[in-house]
Amino acid sequence: MSAVKGKKQFGSAIINEVKEMVSQGKTQKEIAEFFGLKNKFVIKQLLKRERRKENRIAVGIVPRAKGRPRKIDVVSEQGKDNEIKRLKMEIELLRSFLQITGRK
Repeated sequence: MSAVKGKKQFGSAIINEVKEMVSQGKTQKEIAEFFGLKNKFVIKQLLKRERRKENRIAVGIVPRAKGRPRKIDVVSEQGKDNEIKRLKMEIELLRSFLQITGRK
């Protein structure tokens, strides 16, 4: 757990450990005491957030990255293919427009 602006953030290893403890039948209060937290509310919210995330992925909603986008954005192959298709469609539209107006 690392502190960021006074809040604790849980890594995937800790989240998996919490899920494992829940599956073993431990209560949220016991889990909170194990990690040295004041009360079970943190664990309850953590599990709720993870369930919500899993449900979104199961439905097919892809989680977007939060925050400001990076300046150097890594473009995927699918993104490049989509951009090429879009540009080809624009070229065809411009050609047909110029042909209709008699400019070419």
